[in-house]
Amino acid sequence: MIKTIWWQDNQVHLIDQKALPTAEKYVVCRDYREVIRCIRDLTIRGAPAIGVATALGIALGMRALEKDDDADQKFAKICALFAQARPTARNLFWAIERMRGCYERLKGAPLGEKQESLLAEAQAILKEDIANNIRLGAQGQTLFADGTRILTYCNAGALATAGYGTALGVIRAATEAGKKLHVYTCETRPILQGARLTAWELTKEGIATTLITDNMAGVVLNQGKVDCIIVGADRIAANGDVANKVGTYSLAVLARENQVPFYVAAPTATIDLANTAGTDIIIEERHPAEVSTMGGIRVAPTGINVYNPAFDITPHRFITAIITERGIIRPDYQQSLARLMKQ
Repeated sequence: MIKTIWWQDNQVHLIDQKALPTAEKYVVCRDYREVIRCIRDLTIRGAPAIGVATALGIALGMRALEKDDDADQKFAKICALFAQARPTARNLFWAIERMRGCYERLKGAPLGEKQESLLAEAQAILKEDIANNIRLGAQGQTLFADGTRILTYCNAGALATAGYGTALGVIRAATEAGKKLHVYTCETRPILQGARLTAWELTKEGIATTLITDNMAGVVLNQGKVDCIIVGADRIAANGDVANKVGTYSLAVLARENQVPFYVAAPTATIDLANTAGTDIIIEERHPAEVSTMGGIRVAPTGINVYNPAFDITPHRFITAIITERGIIRPDYQQSLARLMKQ
């Protein structure tokens, strides 16, 4: 299994996703601020992976502390800085909440115990993410018959998680069950997570895939070459609206027009019942250079205005089902999500 992130020798180790697919390189973070930088510059990306990186980064930051008197202030500062890293990914904030809960339970404990407990909590989050993705994959693969042709977008694979993946985890599980699938992978502009990352993962594991440009999705669907679409999610609102990589909404509309099922695969940590609808979700806007350049080469006029939202909102009415580690849920999402999160 592709190893995305791990703890070793009191350091956070990450695969450098910016270098893929041409080079398989790794980054070692010795300071929590380096982890934050990796989240911001997309060295690590994907909501579940960002959540794991946040937990390990908080543990890393607290291990550098030498005086217990400074612990509360330092912990609050580290959490606040991670919260500013990327605003849309629900798992980042979920991980902060989980680490805060751990820290609150340690009130009055010696500094060393706090440090060890925070690291143990972060490592538990990492292990749980992989286990939940495997369970999610087992749930979702039941939707696919042998020979199913699937279209996916962006990267919701092992690289977007601590391991195994969400949308690609479902595809992996179906393949492990002996089903022969074919995956159409959208390149995913502006920074080509589909072409660089998803195609790399699928090729590495011998899963049949065809790369297409984003604007080919409509014709491929209209030609009847796709049986279903499956994507990941960065945040899911209480009514089932989904924030995911910009372009997901367009695919959902095309799926409805061509009567193709549209599935979302995400762990329950991505569900945010505090957001009543997609309109409540903050959408990150990223640097114009991601659009005006490609591989460091300028492809647009200098000084051109650029609009670069990282995500869009897919309304729940376009979503056939949401696949989680606790089961597959269907409309009415307001009710089914609430029931799921009460379990």
